[in-house]
Amino acid sequence: MEQLQVIQSKIYEVRGQKVMLDKDLAELYQVTTGNLNKAVKRNIKRFPPDFMFQLTDEEWEALRFQNGIIKQGFIQPE
Repeated sequence: MEQLQVIQSKIYEVRGQKVMLDKDLAELYQVTTGNLNKAVKRNIKRFPPDFMFQLTDEEWEALRFQNGIIKQGFIQPE
């Protein structure tokens, strides 16, 4: 149950969608963020078009200050 709470704490709402940051997904899968993003880009046809999007500067600032996030990155829908 504790791991479920950790995962749930890494889910944010952006543009009306529940999403996770690439850094949090990478941590969950125990890979680097760079390797996660490379794997997605290499296999982009396996993902729906709305699987990944990049935040605007305004969205990033709002999310960062709201949740104490420090590093910028892609965001992944849940």
